[in-house]
Amino acid sequence: MTDLPRVTVWNEYHEERRLPEVARHYPEGIHAVLRAGLLAHGMVQVRTATLEEPGHGLGEAVLEATDVLVWWGHRRHADVDDAVVARVQAAVLSGMGLVVLHSAHMSKIFRALMGTSCTLNWRHDGERERLWVVAPAHPIAAGIDRYFELEQEEMYGEPFGIPTPDEIVFMSWFQGGEVFRSGSTFSRGRGRIFYFQPGHETFPTYHHPLVQLVIANAVRWAAPGDAGRKGWKNAQVPPIEPIS
Repeated sequence: MTDLPRVTVWNEYHEERRLPEVARHYPEGIHAVLRAGLLAHGMVQVRTATLEEPGHGLGEAVLEATDVLVWWGHRRHADVDDAVVARVQAAVLSGMGLVVLHSAHMSKIFRALMGTSCTLNWRHDGERERLWVVAPAHPIAAGIDRYFELEQEEMYGEPFGIPTPDEIVFMSWFQGGEVFRSGSTFSRGRGRIFYFQPGHETFPTYHHPLVQLVIANAVRWAAPGDAGRKGWKNAQVPPIEPIS
């Protein structure tokens, strides 16, 4: 993976401008807090893009200059243009990393890449969440002890309609008794994908230092290597050995 990946943080930027209970935690938008967290972890090329920008801020040039795309969405999944989804999907298959956060489990791009419903059980009661590290040797869990806790978070519970993950890094327990595969990795084509559950907009989750650490670790893990996005297209090729 690259040491300093080029990152684009995408956000609907909808509820922060309309709901005071969201704006008090994210006055400049969730994308601004995510960007600040990545910068604090030493990344120097972090841009943002939002839904209402032309092309949702995800034109060909932006994606070509992006090693890892971080995606947060909630109420406006349906408003994301299918052409943009296809462009992002092609970039992931070619090697761009994708970090999918919280309610973006229902985003068009995540469902397209998973090929499943991605549905789950939920409860918005602001209960305590304990995130257990179940793959302590995984790079995404670097710097995390056996577990960490969030005092208030939206409950996501099993069953979670995703394909079997390549690896489960975090498993969550909630105060109401549910459990959830809250941090899972996938590979599609040459691209690496990490889904991370915490991040409901009415709670200050993305200000939490360990949440920021996990996301920074995930970005580094998902970044392509030197050969990350080379030649992943239909191509006529010569034989390796002579054909007799």
